[in-house]
Amino acid sequence: MLPTSLPVGDPAPVPVLSGIAASAERYDLILCDVWGVLHDGTRAHRGASDALIRFRSLPGNGRPRRVVLVSNAPRPWPGVQAILDGYGVPREAYDAILTSGDLTCALLARTPGARIHHLGPERDITIFDGLDIALVGAEAADVVVCTGLFDDTCETAEDYRDVLAALRAREVQMICANPDLVVERDKVLIPCAGLIAAAYAEIGGAVTYAGKPYGPVYEAALAKAAALDGMPAPDLGRVLAVGDALRTDIDGAARFGIPSLLVARGIHAEELGVLAEHDTLGDVAGWLARQSVRPDAVIERLVW
Repeated sequence: MLPTSLPVGDPAPVPVLSGIAASAERYDLILCDVWGVLHDGTRAHRGASDALIRFRSLPGNGRPRRVVLVSNAPRPWPGVQAILDGYGVPREAYDAILTSGDLTCALLARTPGARIHHLGPERDITIFDGLDIALVGAEAADVVVCTGLFDDTCETAEDYRDVLAALRAREVQMICANPDLVVERDKVLIPCAGLIAAAYAEIGGAVTYAGKPYGPVYEAALAKAAALDGMPAPDLGRVLAVGDALRTDIDGAARFGIPSLLVARGIHAEELGVLAEHDTLGDVAGWLARQSVRPDAVIERLVW
């Protein structure tokens, strides 16, 4: 189960897991990332779903074992569930879904009648469904909601320099509905809304981030888990955050005091040299030593 323990210097070695079976009973709740763990943007990782199903079937430690999927997707949770259904991810693998889109909707609901400019692709427009807001052009907006790049196959943050400068000149608040900088799509890294938000912040724009690695998403996820069974959320030491991104999944968990498991075959796959299926995980120790944050354990893919 723990075939390798790679020394990374002070303070302790980081174990490399072959599966989560041996350590799963330590946890009552898994907060699991979606893109990069359950699927790669084109297909599901079947072993990950199986691992979560097996975790949920373990005898409870005074409470049921629960899985809450926590995604930085810029759309409400039913949209993410529809995508997972399409990939064939069984609903038995999780109990609930929380998204950056959900958090964004909650923020917008606090300011009824606000004039909102949507900066992002048309596919994300459902984030505004049912809200008492007015969608307007950038020149008339009180708030800009960034869900991503209009064309993430060819654009970069540089393409948005002029519109961001105009928003900054008017001191327009931005809500970033997806703090991810990139996600993996069929082994290609695709830019996300986080890049636009970072560019806006660099020129002095005010940005509110809805999602990982920020504290409110963990508070909301724990509250959702608690509501499932009508009992307090588990102790943080019995919660495991699983994800493929150091900057969001691992750093966010560390800031909140939650143990974390890094999935290597995600957005860091190229850095770790595991792009092809036949590649084996190499010098994790050296790579982690160069990072500002590190997980409690590493696994190639989430499997039982």
